[in-house]
Amino acid sequence: MLGMDPPELGVAQLVRLAGLFEISENRARVALSRMVAAGEATTNGSGRYRLSGHLVERQSRQSASRSGVRAHYSGTWLLAVVTTTGSTAEVRSHRRRALTHLRLAELREGVWLRPDNLAAWPSGDLLVDIECMEARPGDAEALVERLWDLEDWSARANALVAELESVDPDSPASLGPGFTLSAAVLRHLQADPLLPDELLPPSWPGSVLRTGYDHWDLTYRSTLAKWSSDSARR
Repeated sequence: MLGMDPPELGVAQLVRLAGLFEISENRARVALSRMVAAGEATTNGSGRYRLSGHLVERQSRQSASRSGVRAHYSGTWLLAVVTTTGSTAEVRSHRRRALTHLRLAELREGVWLRPDNLAAWPSGDLLVDIECMEARPGDAEALVERLWDLEDWSARANALVAELESVDPDSPASLGPGFTLSAAVLRHLQADPLLPDELLPPSWPGSVLRTGYDHWDLTYRSTLAKWSSDSARR
């Protein structure tokens, strides 16, 4: 259901998609049953499955990452400081995951920050453990270099652009490799810190990857829909 909106498909189509990866019908149905039991999918009883729980949240993050929308940057940073001690490993893991999803980076243990150019701030149960405030670093460029490995992200983004150019989205033979490539692109876009232009290095490939993927994905979806329709008639 990668990229589907709404994230819902019929079981027959899901089984056909699983076949692209040489997953048998029985294994595919078992996997769907396990997803329902784990709260990762729901079924209406008529053979259609919809993503739920943390997988829906992940898809929402993927959509936001893919759009790459950023707000105005005035030079202010968001500073989030953990105010509690003695939290369980589960709580610490949840907090770290939530802050990472908000694209904050950890300066040192319990101190997270990022430029305040995104709409989302910590909210809900996170605020029980965290004090949020504004900050204005003396050397924002140096802080960015300390918090994010932009060179590594850029290199991987350029490699993905090259892969998009090498995998033909018009070819049914590319459906399996294309699905894997699509997942890799969406995963990498979620790792984009979405920094203000003023703090990005020259030739930052974020927009190149997003534009290239949007064009590639449009054709890929069309090829996938036609293949699925043709397969259903066989």
